[in-house]
Amino acid sequence: MHKSAANPFKKTRRFADFHAEWSNALESTLLPLLRESLSSYSSSTLTQLSAAVHALHCHLQSYYSALNLATSSSSSNQLPQLLYPPWRNSLERPFLFLGDLHPYIFTTLLRSLLENDDDDSDDESAGVALEDNCNRFLGRPWQVLTAWKNPSIYTISQIEQIECGVRLMVPELGERAKAERARFVDRVAEQWMRASSEKKKETTASLGKAAAAAIQGLAGVFLDANRLRKSVLADIMSATTVYQAGLFLEALAQFLVGLRDRELLEKFQHCPVEIR
Repeated sequence: MHKSAANPFKKTRRFADFHAEWSNALESTLLPLLRESLSSYSSSTLTQLSAAVHALHCHLQSYYSALNLATSSSSSNQLPQLLYPPWRNSLERPFLFLGDLHPYIFTTLLRSLLENDDDDSDDESAGVALEDNCNRFLGRPWQVLTAWKNPSIYTISQIEQIECGVRLMVPELGERAKAERARFVDRVAEQWMRASSEKKKETTASLGKAAAAAIQGLAGVFLDANRLRKSVLADIMSATTVYQAGLFLEALAQFLVGLRDRELLEKFQHCPVEIR
């Protein structure tokens, strides 16, 4: 197992530091390793690819385990930061749901792989010559290039079940988070109305209790959101072949790395947007 996947998050550590190291390992080590395995023609390709897929999947799972540990720790006044992470840039934030990557990203990437290769799955006119040309052009084995062509009925059925589960769970989590915030506002408003007849110190203490209760409620929603992200990734790994899983993880990792690309971020920040 890759070192970062086996290195648990420490309670005394700032999550922003962990996130920076985690992202660096993804970009500089795990994604290149996966790409190399997807392009290998050696006799041990399948073994290498399986190891690379496992390492990157463990790396992703370790991130959500670290988020959970940071949330659950008794010293965690970090939850507001975890829910609205200041270390996320302006390109990343639109893709976040309850503090991290929206689960729809996983299913959307999965569906895009499935649909892109469905378009020409019945085109027999290309023949072996086209496959050979693709192999030479892309530098990848035939098993990788055709991994998402004509997927099994089982794979399609599992993907549909995963999508259905995400569509059910995401709105429920959103409603729970909304209810916790509304409950907090109600508590604060009630305590504020009493402020004129209470001592300032007592009012401050009451507001602190209301905030603590709200944080505890939101922590439960946040933990469930992370469990959903973890389970969706695990379900995708179970539903796909090693070649399919490799291409999915490559797309996901490239998406995460791309959002942190400095040149792209700079262009995005300086892009003129007409306000209507």
